Amino acid sequence: MTRNRFWSLSLAFVLAASLLSACGGKEEGAKGSTSEGGNASGPVKLEVSQISWGTNLPADDFVKKELDAKLGIDLKQTLVGDQADYESKINVLAASNNLPDLFMVTGKPHLQKLAESGSLLDFTPYLDKMPDYTKFAGSDVIKKGLVSDKQYALPKAGQAVSHTYWVRKDWLDNLKLQPPTTVDELLIVAKAFTEQDPDQNGKNDTFGMTGTNFQTFDPIFGAYGITNIYEGAKLFLEDGKVTNTLYHPKMKEALATVKKFVDAGVVDPEVVSNKGTMAKDKAFQGKVGIINLEWAQIVKDDQVAVWKGANPKAEWIQLNPPKGPDGTQNSNSINIGAPGGLWAIPKRLEKEPEKLNKILELINYLATPEGGRLVQFGLQDVHYTLNGEQIAITDKGKQEAGFTWLYQFAGREETEYLKTKFAGQAEYIEFEANLPRIQTLDGYVQSPPGYNAADANRFVEEEMIKFVYGKSSLDQYDQFLSTLESTFNYKNYMDSALEQLNKLGYGK
Repeated sequence: MTRNRFWSLSLAFVLAASLLSACGGKEEGAKGSTSEGGNASGPVKLEVSQISWGTNLPADDFVKKELDAKLGIDLKQTLVGDQADYESKINVLAASNNLPDLFMVTGKPHLQKLAESGSLLDFTPYLDKMPDYTKFAGSDVIKKGLVSDKQYALPKAGQAVSHTYWVRKDWLDNLKLQPPTTVDELLIVAKAFTEQDPDQNGKNDTFGMTGTNFQTFDPIFGAYGITNIYEGAKLFLEDGKVTNTLYHPKMKEALATVKKFVDAGVVDPEVVSNKGTMAKDKAFQGKVGIINLEWAQIVKDDQVAVWKGANPKAEWIQLNPPKGPDGTQNSNSINIGAPGGLWAIPKRLEKEPEKLNKILELINYLATPEGGRLVQFGLQDVHYTLNGEQIAITDKGKQEAGFTWLYQFAGREETEYLKTKFAGQAEYIEFEANLPRIQTLDGYVQSPPGYNAADANRFVEEEMIKFVYGKSSLDQYDQFLSTLESTFNYKNYMDSALEQLNKLGYGK
């Protein structure tokens, strides 16, 4: 979904006003109205706000109708298309004590900020009222909503597990090569794709591999049992202890291997500056033959139409992650501490028990099989059919149920959902879901005072680029770590991270 970042500042204020209007029913209640919140003879009104990424609710909102009737509520959603605009509006509403009854925060830093301002209700005493949600989400997911040991958010369950190397099989066939299974074989294939005219057009116009910055090399790092250098991908368990990839003894060897690919001239020369769909566009246009990508960006029907349109003979296949020197293999890591979404409610609702209980009931219902099917697939026998546990999407479901994710407040079982929703791509989804991956823990960690994550991560990325492009010698790696600790307060961050993760049961 495209994130619209072109709204004007004036429009931002207009939408903030609309959110204030949508969430400002307190004045009406103060005048004696019994239509909102506490009227036992009518539905309880609930105001929900979240980011829509451009998705709109239909006029005939069959999900709302079902939920309203089932739970005795009148659910109204206020949607904002862009994340930055949404976060600023929520901050305005928090400052005026006018937050929606249930709303999404944009991430752990946003949650931490609102929690520390006293705007949020601690869910801890209420979790036992949501047994279906707590069972569905599980303790590892629920921990993602903690700030200073208090449950200030309910995380959405489910996390996409995707990405692997994709390779042009028709190019392999043209050069009589087999799909690579090791890092060394990957380099051989990448060199052949660069030097041996794999598309047989008589021109020297192809490169072996592309991607977006260091994400290009995720499976190569994985072949050494470590993760990439990006934010959210550095902390993981090894032999029962929390490890940071930057300090791992294999990091220098992994960087040296990446440098081999760069020095061989097989990597897209613009890989460091690629943004958005630039790398994918080059792959689809036939300029490169290997790319680290997720299934949805390459084999969904609309994507296939693009690259088949450019070259009808093109054939992309998935690769298992290449094995390293000792046989280790991992595709892109997965940050198990990063939530799929974080739902919060304002502290004022502790004084509005009927409304609070309805919110808890709503989220709990959406974690049940019945509620989950409604918000994932629509109406049974209209948008999907159910045969035992087998769900099949109907033509009407494909046409009318594209918006229902906006009601997936409790989350979803990601892989099974995707395989059902995109049955034609199920084998690709299953392939990527089952690949070995290192689970990172960074998402559980709050930044300590005095540590600026953005500055530290920028420095790390800049220095890693210097190492693999030969601007700095790997002999200077220890000096890089020393500067990271002294100039960017990284040692303080690591001390705090280890303490936080130990309290959560990691690395004890």
